[in-house]
Amino acid sequence: MNIDSIIETITEKSSEYLIQYGLKFVTAIAIWIIGGFIIGTINKAFGNMLNKKNTDSSLKPFLKSLVGSLLKIVLVITVFSTLGIEMTSFIAILGAAGLAVGMALSGTLQNFAGGVMILIFKPFKVGDVIEAQGYTGGVKEIQIFNTILKTPDNKTVIIPNGGLSNSSMVNYSTEPKRRVDFTFGIGYGDSIEQAKEVLLAILKSDTRIINDPAEPFVEVIALADSSVNFAVRAWVNSADYWGVYFATNAKVYNEFNKVGINIPFPQMDVHVHKNV
Repeated sequence: MNIDSIIETITEKSSEYLIQYGLKFVTAIAIWIIGGFIIGTINKAFGNMLNKKNTDSSLKPFLKSLVGSLLKIVLVITVFSTLGIEMTSFIAILGAAGLAVGMALSGTLQNFAGGVMILIFKPFKVGDVIEAQGYTGGVKEIQIFNTILKTPDNKTVIIPNGGLSNSSMVNYSTEPKRRVDFTFGIGYGDSIEQAKEVLLAILKSDTRIINDPAEPFVEVIALADSSVNFAVRAWVNSADYWGVYFATNAKVYNEFNKVGINIPFPQMDVHVHKNV
């Protein structure tokens, strides 16, 4: 084989490789450019959707970044595959690494996912009074991993979002009105009608008690071991709940004393027998 044949063969092979891989390279560049434009459009539309849904401002940058990163990973894999680079092994390694990291950080990831769910669905917001995980307090701050409560006695409670998003919770600030429930007992032998009149008069004299959705309710609920018990219920605006609760207890004690109605308390009679 002479030098001319060798040069001709190299030229032919080079032309074949140039056409084959050059076309792939140009295609990959086109996919990268077009894909980048599509990702930017999707990310912008996703951001607009978050704005329309009033998503928490601290969550929006993270969600946009997460969606953008996932789309870019898909784009990179597509470009490498177009160039003929085998990506199966890389994807398997990436998946195994992600599984290992997920298992190692399972608790942290659970709290993170819980924080995302709370910030998206908003079962409570900053300023609400909630009862959860054995604590009651006002929501001071909602973080991505934890929720911070301030208790009535000024303690700071940090609750992980994982448990908070997966368990029962009471939000006392959701409704504008609340019902105040009491149980008052009178002694056997005292007048039920008189006690009922006194209780209703106390409730109707308090201007904070409202008649919507129902008027004050007073009825005998139980004949207990040492008392006749009344169920007393009244509706108030949520802001007046504790004020009415404390004031009504004090008024009932004073008014019962004035009219001679006894408030029973547990007693024990001890009989001593002396053997002669």
